[in-house]
Amino acid sequence: MRTLKENHQGFSTILAMSLIPLSGFATDIYLPSLPAMAKDLHVSASAIQLSLVLFMFSTGISQIFIGSILDSFGRFKISIISLAVFSLTSFVIAIVPNIYVIYAMRIIQGITIAFIVVGKRAYFVDIFSGEKLKSYISLFAIIWACAPIMAPFVGGYLQSIFGWRSNFYFLGGLSLLFLILELIYSGESLKHFQPFKMKSILQTYGGMLKTADFSLGLLIIGSCFGLVVIYSLSSPFIIERVFGYSSVTTGYSSLLSGLSIMTGGIIAKSLLKKSLVKKIVTALVFQVSLVLLMIFTVPIGTNIYTLIGFTIGIHMSGGFIFNIIYGYCLSRFSRNAGVASGLTGGATYMVSSVFSYGFANLYAVKSQFLLGVANISLILLIGLLFIAFNGRRKNYLSAQLKDAVAVS
Repeated sequence: MRTLKENHQGFSTILAMSLIPLSGFATDIYLPSLPAMAKDLHVSASAIQLSLVLFMFSTGISQIFIGSILDSFGRFKISIISLAVFSLTSFVIAIVPNIYVIYAMRIIQGITIAFIVVGKRAYFVDIFSGEKLKSYISLFAIIWACAPIMAPFVGGYLQSIFGWRSNFYFLGGLSLLFLILELIYSGESLKHFQPFKMKSILQTYGGMLKTADFSLGLLIIGSCFGLVVIYSLSSPFIIERVFGYSSVTTGYSSLLSGLSIMTGGIIAKSLLKKSLVKKIVTALVFQVSLVLLMIFTVPIGTNIYTLIGFTIGIHMSGGFIFNIIYGYCLSRFSRNAGVASGLTGGATYMVSSVFSYGFANLYAVKSQFLLGVANISLILLIGLLFIAFNGRRKNYLSAQLKDAVAVS
């Protein structure tokens, strides 16, 4: 086993931070290419959208158990193998333009991305502690949020100049570069290996999922992220086929969507001490109002400005709600914070992939009106889930208060 050299720690840390957004790049870089891929491969829009959904679902379900595997078998070798496989599968997608090959490769990529990202997050816990660790962890969300902003922007230009295959050549080359740098500068960061006990792991996850407020919280954040994914799946076809703009414009629209999500999260952080119920209800009312305007202004006329304008507000509110409930879920089980983190991250991808693909295809979203209908359906679901969540949350807080009184 090759341990991490002390003189390589600085550059290895930069590499670890740089690999965290790789999941976002792998998800979003080819969004502007979806219409071109569907045309070139002679498949429907829903068939090509499924490649994104399969990637997200496999990433999500993998994250649930990966933490325990990494704690038992280490980070470095698994990361190296995952980078190599991810690079290879990216080149395969570019070279073998077959939809079923793409499906298989994207599922494998989802698993490898989960190993890479979760392993690199764990790297910081292995190496740092105290205030320095807190400082690095505080950067995770910001660094991760950069990918949904930058990736479609880059992908739009790649599509416009070189075609859809260039996105996967880019991913393959980028991951190959990271692989070489990891082999030179990184090493095993885990100091204490843990025994792998599947039974106890499954019991821990089962106990968490049986906790109603936590499970409902997972459904809420997955649905909030699902609003973003619905737009990601449908906007390339609306912008490029209906409005007649280029893939570069799709990239810019996704950039604005990503910025709005980040802004919503920042606003939520600034209102941390305000009532959770008031914050969520206000955000939901704002979202519903915007979606109704998105739907009922269609007879007056739609264009790219109305589409993106309403979407910015809807996604900002979604990012606001996501940040609040995500924080609640992460802190719900303080004694099993690592497991809760893996389950929360994994469930977000799984729920959002299922809901977004389901609603996008249920309404066959190809216009601003149908996007609004899909959005309002998912927002109403979020509202119902929040009512149930808040009731269970009150029961949990009441039980905590009784325990505190009994102890005192």
